[in-house]
Amino acid sequence: MVIVYRGNTTPSRRETGAAGKGQADWMSNIVPLDTVAHRDLRVDGTASRQLGDGVKLVSVVLREFALLALDYPILFGKQSDTGAFFCAAMLGFDEEENLFLRPGGGMDGYRPLNMERIPFFATETGLAIDLDSPRVGGPGGERLFDDAGEPAPYLQRIISIFRELRPGMEETRAFIRTMLDLKLGEPVDISVSFDDGVRRSVEGAYTINRDALADLDDAQVVDLFRRGYLHAASLMIGSLNQVTSLARRRNDRLTAPIPVGAFQG
Repeated sequence: MVIVYRGNTTPSRRETGAAGKGQADWMSNIVPLDTVAHRDLRVDGTASRQLGDGVKLVSVVLREFALLALDYPILFGKQSDTGAFFCAAMLGFDEEENLFLRPGGGMDGYRPLNMERIPFFATETGLAIDLDSPRVGGPGGERLFDDAGEPAPYLQRIISIFRELRPGMEETRAFIRTMLDLKLGEPVDISVSFDDGVRRSVEGAYTINRDALADLDDAQVVDLFRRGYLHAASLMIGSLNQVTSLARRRNDRLTAPIPVGAFQG
């Protein structure tokens, strides 16, 4: 296995060292969540490729970084239509590859909030649900409301996710603006050769330039520290080491027997 980084990301000269496609493949029928109309509705929140978790990138927010960095490379992505930057966790190398999905359902490690929230969306007045999502209306799944019409535990969890995501998105946009204003972002191309001879490249990604970060003056560093941005930038830089772990996961699957329906959930 060979991993090549192109850019000034690793090693430093001071050390000799977006929601993804699978979540939106179906047509949408997004309606406001209603206590009466959706009283008996069930939603399957299991991590599963069939249910939309087969994605290589997922949009994440700043307050998730400490947990994300334990498992995933954290990168900046760029929207192809608007050119806007976003923060993303990398889960695989191919377009619909999530190397953390378990056979039979479930996911290793921390599951990003923007995956766990599906099929729900935030509106100005509350929550909405995509009734055409494959997660909705099946025989299994979790109830949204109890017999008294109050949010059931699963829906309570979804509500708590949006309480994190809504301010988290604003915080993340502010972090990205600051990194761009200080010219700390740089492109990084990740190229990996696997044990079966296949080579994969992840292009169009960005990270934090270590040298530019180290060259900031004291006042800028103190400001970043007080806002929590210095820690976040360090987590992003350090998370690139998870590319090796990610590649190892893919290599392990090359040699492991794959049961029928594996990674489908």
